[in-house]
Amino acid sequence: MDKGKITSGRIAADALFAALGLITFLIESLFPPLFIPGAKMGLSNIFSLSALVLYGPVDAFVVIAVRTLLGSLFAGNISALLYSFTGGMAAMLVSWLLLYLLHPRISIMAVSIVAAIAHNIVQNLMFVVMSGTALVFSYMPYLALIGVLSGAIVGAAVLIIFKKVPLSVYERAINGRGKK
Repeated sequence: MDKGKITSGRIAADALFAALGLITFLIESLFPPLFIPGAKMGLSNIFSLSALVLYGPVDAFVVIAVRTLLGSLFAGNISALLYSFTGGMAAMLVSWLLLYLLHPRISIMAVSIVAAIAHNIVQNLMFVVMSGTALVFSYMPYLALIGVLSGAIVGAAVLIIFKKVPLSVYERAINGRGKK
């Protein structure tokens, strides 16, 4: 797979990952928060992590940017765009560095867990900066635990997807090839 070449198939794959992430985000937004205000599992990150692993950081950036922008618009919460986008970018950067520097010595599951924790920390920091309320730092231990749980679920889902969907499906998408 040529991760540097932009093809119509690659653009379509990014759009598909962004759409699947957006649908997952919108469904997840219908459920109440986990344990503390605003805490969600972040299941839409399954698709940005998949894009990162398969196609690279540029594609993951596109998936996250499109999903967070449209998700904020559709959910009617534009102020959340700042938190979702910065958290998503931090998680993607951490994931990319771990994949680039340490994979396969560490698993996709470990990458996902560390990224989820980074996502929660950055979102919490953004809230402190925007609100001037340092008291929310008391949420950090709970956010770390939720990050471990959500990162494990996202990582497991990505691994299951990669085991069940043949790599040739993704290669055809990025290279713009038709059916076998």
